Amino acid sequence: MTNSEPATLTIRRLNDIFRQSLSGGGKRLMTAGIIALPYQHQAAILAKVMAFDQFTEDNDPHGEHDFGAFDHDGQRIFWKIDYYDASEEFGSEDPADPTQTTRVLTVMLASEY
Repeated sequence: MTNSEPATLTIRRLNDIFRQSLSGGGKRLMTAGIIALPYQHQAAILAKVMAFDQFTEDNDPHGEHDFGAFDHDGQRIFWKIDYYDASEEFGSEDPADPTQTTRVLTVMLASEY
């Protein structure tokens, strides 16, 4: 985090960079319901997660860009970013600090929540 950037803005920036990229920065998981879909649907869903920009007060009350929901082929899809410590054993004490945080993006069917 820079001295001039509040923690929430740093977390938002790190989350956007992580979500919009397919490399590095953490782990990406798909639930069994997503994996059961045909590959072309999985790819389309991941593309929608990466391009997601419809953040509102309802789905992003803390302004961290750590959750989104959208429809795909008649199904509601959720994605969520969680913050773990470097060992992935506990929650991160400071999600704004990438040196002590492992981000985990989970993509799931809303029915799996």
